[in-house]
Amino acid sequence: MDPKMSFLCLGTVLITAAGYVINDYYDVKIDYVNKPERVVVGKVLKRRSIIILHATLNTLGVLSGLLVSWQIGAINFFVIGLLWLYSNQLKRLPLLGNFTVALLTGLSVFVVYIVYRDSIFLFATYAFFAFFISLIREVIKDMEDVEGDKKFDCKTLPIAIGIRKSKLVIYLISVIFLLVVASLLQQEPKFWWVFSGLVFMLGLLCQRLYRADKNIDFARLSTLSKQIMILGLISMIFLK
Repeated sequence: MDPKMSFLCLGTVLITAAGYVINDYYDVKIDYVNKPERVVVGKVLKRRSIIILHATLNTLGVLSGLLVSWQIGAINFFVIGLLWLYSNQLKRLPLLGNFTVALLTGLSVFVVYIVYRDSIFLFATYAFFAFFISLIREVIKDMEDVEGDKKFDCKTLPIAIGIRKSKLVIYLISVIFLLVVASLLQQEPKFWWVFSGLVFMLGLLCQRLYRADKNIDFARLSTLSKQIMILGLISMIFLK
């Protein structure tokens, strides 16, 4: 593998891990309600150890980015700040936190183009795909976690407007996604075979979302959206 790609992937993994760490740090009380079996802070690691781990992962992430280029190092530094702001404040606000995570997910795809300056259409298309699917998944996750979020006065979308209206937001996001993809694919017909399969899976997700009303239903939908994301990104290999 190209050393630049290796350090780019390493930096992304390190900063993503740091994001999960600080998110767990701030959400420990909520997680005791929503996912008590997954709580790490205070059980497996002390709070002081979490902060040290977070700082170490972020430092290594920035250094990995700098080994690619100063631009990637700067982007990694920006992402670290945004992830901290998300964990501390934004995730408790309607849709804003969801949008932040989706934006960072799309950026993690497009950043490859920033390094190699090749196939901008391919990377832009998949960055849009990653953004929209991630946005859908984040809203679904908020539906799953509504009990704990409500207890600690979070104002996520399902709490602010209700589960039913949040489903309508997801349907709207799905329609916008399909319109954007259809517009992009006018220029590259060879992409249709890939996205037709993804569109089918997205339709399946929306159909199951319509019937979902329990935490287990939303957990399964979150897993399905993650599978759509992974399959979509893997398909890049066959189009490059």
